[in-house]
Amino acid sequence: MKLTSRILERSLKLPPPQTRDLAVHRDLRVPMRDGAVLLADRWAPRSGAEGLPTLLMRSPYGRAGLISNAMVTPLAERGFQVLIQSTRGSFGSGGVSDPLRQEREDGLDTLDWVIAQPWFGEAMVLFGASYMGFVQWAVADELPPQVKAMIPQVSESALTREFLRSDGFSLETPFSWGGVVATQERPLRLLRIRSQSRRIERAMRTLPLKDADVKAVGERSQYLQDILAHDADDPFWSRLDHRERVAKTAAPVSSIGGWYDIFLAGQLRDFRTLQEAGKNPRLTIGPWTHAERNNVAIMEALEFGLAHARGEAPPDRAPVRLYVMGEEAWRDFESWPPPGHEPLRFHLQSGGGLSAEAPPEGEPSQYRYDPADPTPAVGGISMMHGGRKDNRALESRPDVLTFTTAPLEADVEVVGEVSAEIWFQSSLPFADVFVRLCDVDEEGKSSNVCDGLTRLTGADIPTLTEVNLWATAHRFKRGHRIRVQVSSGAFPRYARNHGTGEPIGTAIELRAADQTVHHDPARPSAIILPCKASADK
Repeated sequence: MKLTSRILERSLKLPPPQTRDLAVHRDLRVPMRDGAVLLADRWAPRSGAEGLPTLLMRSPYGRAGLISNAMVTPLAERGFQVLIQSTRGSFGSGGVSDPLRQEREDGLDTLDWVIAQPWFGEAMVLFGASYMGFVQWAVADELPPQVKAMIPQVSESALTREFLRSDGFSLETPFSWGGVVATQERPLRLLRIRSQSRRIERAMRTLPLKDADVKAVGERSQYLQDILAHDADDPFWSRLDHRERVAKTAAPVSSIGGWYDIFLAGQLRDFRTLQEAGKNPRLTIGPWTHAERNNVAIMEALEFGLAHARGEAPPDRAPVRLYVMGEEAWRDFESWPPPGHEPLRFHLQSGGGLSAEAPPEGEPSQYRYDPADPTPAVGGISMMHGGRKDNRALESRPDVLTFTTAPLEADVEVVGEVSAEIWFQSSLPFADVFVRLCDVDEEGKSSNVCDGLTRLTGADIPTLTEVNLWATAHRFKRGHRIRVQVSSGAFPRYARNHGTGEPIGTAIELRAADQTVHHDPARPSAIILPCKASADK
């Protein structure tokens, strides 16, 4: 354990620990109101632990391995006693697992139990990423005064809302996560990760999708069946929607996200809710995907969480800290979205041009989309394989249109919410419009910045389609070019559009479509960028 401690200190660039001599109290029994007993491990310095602030992590992924080594150990060595609990029905905890649905009651019962323990020191910090951030929001409106801070990472208060949208169903996220949860306690799972990933990739091409769970995990998965049967607005998911609790939290919140994280949109929504409620939250967003790990969360626990737990003010910094891609530098702002960035329209032009000038008359652009050979997702928003990627091979496909500016005469800074308005028409009533913003360097390499998709019904007449892309902070350098891709898919990030209008779980027919993008004075397609077009920083 001490060798691991030294490796983590060096690799994560952490401050020296207060101790490396930790004791682990395993399988503590935490009773729930319905009689179920959840198990937890307490990591603490071998001497002098009583009274230290408690950092609570509630996890569906177990209490050993990577989580304990990479997160629990560094924090328990540097001022916390850490309690990591297995959520209901996982890794020895009692009850039946029903992902995401039991976390409010179980979370509140866990808080009450922790506060009653003789080793508890009157201060607690809630901490964790993804699911472990969601469970914090599930109890945020009824926190006892002993909870001094919340630090959710790559997470939000209504996890199903974005990736189960009926107008843009995100296939990869629930299937990847559902596959992990369904198989993580099987013997030799770590040796089978690669083969399991391949099974999930093949399963997402299954027709009909309602049979894909068996191919992905070897058995029926109620979670995967539920996500196919109920979209984000279905009352079925109401118990998973904790948005109304966000403004009511009494604890200071520091939220950490990534520009290519699957939950960024909801995380920014939660942050704006806290801002508008006068809660003075903090926000940090880096150039990361959902699964990337670094020292930012640990350092925030030590600087923000530990300070609040001790009744001290954390180190002073601006409320919003963003990594500006392209510039490759951290910048501080007072709010989200930051002031000083005004919407600027870049219009799609005939011949593949992109300009702030109004489009001239010209022929529309066309391509053919075939769901049997769906346009692939290359980089972007993904649990495992996203981020910034070279898009040149993708852009060479005949089912991807590109529109590109001339080389920029000055830097163009884009910070905020990005959207597009595309005049679109299909030969079928049912179609998707996918828009991606890219940065093209002097060598011609096209790197994705942000993207989004909208699903249409009635697409067989010209339709002004609004596409909300992911938010971003990016600086297009002088000499680079701004590029917009338009296509009809990004598989498997989004489920492919069959062109038939059938329910996603039972559709089996695949119909190809001829797509048209209009860009003329009467139908001006454009991407709208929140710009600060100057060299000022």
